[in-house]
Amino acid sequence: MRKRTIFGAIAGLCLVGAGTAAYVASPTVHEGQNGEAPELGRPGEHQIGTTVKQFVLDGRTKITAWGAVTGNLTDADRTVSVRFWYPAAIKPGSRTAEYSHQMQLPGKEPIPLVSKGFAIPDAPALSGEKYPLVLMSHGFGGWDTQFSNLAEHIASHGYVVASIDHRDAPIDGVTSFLLSFGNVLVDRTLDQRQILTQILQAAKAGPGGYTAQIDSENVGLIGYSMGGYGAIASAGAPYAYANDPMANIPEDARTAMQKAAEEKLPIKALVAIAPWGGQPDSRAWNAASLAKITQPVLVIAGNQDDVVNFKEGVSWLFDNMTGSDRHMLVYREARHNIVGNEFELPADSAFTASEFLKEPVWRSDRLNAINQHFVTAFLDLNLKGDTAKADYLNVPTVDSNAGTWPTGFGEQLNGKMAGPDQENHWRGFQRRWAVGLEMHRKEKRQ
Repeated sequence: MRKRTIFGAIAGLCLVGAGTAAYVASPTVHEGQNGEAPELGRPGEHQIGTTVKQFVLDGRTKITAWGAVTGNLTDADRTVSVRFWYPAAIKPGSRTAEYSHQMQLPGKEPIPLVSKGFAIPDAPALSGEKYPLVLMSHGFGGWDTQFSNLAEHIASHGYVVASIDHRDAPIDGVTSFLLSFGNVLVDRTLDQRQILTQILQAAKAGPGGYTAQIDSENVGLIGYSMGGYGAIASAGAPYAYANDPMANIPEDARTAMQKAAEEKLPIKALVAIAPWGGQPDSRAWNAASLAKITQPVLVIAGNQDDVVNFKEGVSWLFDNMTGSDRHMLVYREARHNIVGNEFELPADSAFTASEFLKEPVWRSDRLNAINQHFVTAFLDLNLKGDTAKADYLNVPTVDSNAGTWPTGFGEQLNGKMAGPDQENHWRGFQRRWAVGLEMHRKEKRQ
């Protein structure tokens, strides 16, 4: 018996060896692509330019320390900058953009942050074509190029992208935090509304350049965190001012917000990334107001987000947008920082900087590639009418890990991405590479 066991083991090893030899000598190799980004997470066909424009927003109020006590607000025009990315005509040898920012943490020295892009500063815009417009809005304490990778990616697929620099007031203590955050509650949707209106007016006037490229009939809005809070309101969900913290907004500011909300914006697609304002202790809407959003919505969130409360906040928002056909992409084990450039922090920087910019489990480059993939599919479907992109969103399994893609023994796929023949795998992902994700879908009135 012992001899037979030994002989059987030797025979098994020989078979494995023979199989391995055959596998190495003549593997089945399919045409594929290098890199781990899913299909639509790769740059598009357009070369792109970038430029910055200043916008003056009139009729605005500002909450000051004295105004917070007395209720008397300061009236002042508000000036913010907007960075644009657009399809461009590029000359060989043009220098690509480098985006720099000084991150200021309370009581700390500024931290220089740099991102390298592939857009060309002030390159001439392509003429003769129209492209959908996508407005982007960052979170509390963020800035216009914090997500330049996403903006450049979208533009390369044939869009004009406009990213607002909201200029949130700096924080150096509790009082300044409360004042800064109070102004953010007021400013986010008003900034989005006024800037979008001015951009569309410029597009209609047709002065040339990137504004002449804008297809005013097809507009998308992307907001992250507090930008998502503003975007949900801009897309048509009026705030519930009886709830905290909205009830604490001074009357003059609240009146301005309510008046602005009476005008419907021509937004055809909404992307809300880790949106603030759904959590029970800071619920900015009620179910009836959320139901007034009728555009398609893509929500992106981490299921461990403890800033905006995934289970009782983000999921509550998603469930109650019942007037919309909507999807929710979920990163398992991710917290709040699920979008944004990958920044190299100095070795001696405070851990607070990492908490603001990084995820404890997911790699930034992986998050970015997946975000780019799904945002592109969503925008192409809803702003360009590319119905084939629905297959990238309407995945066959809620849990990406449950997708299947059978292969033969020794078969190498060489980075091949799932297409129509792999109907039980998430479209556009490489085999074994669609993991750790969920995609939830609800139709109107669900």
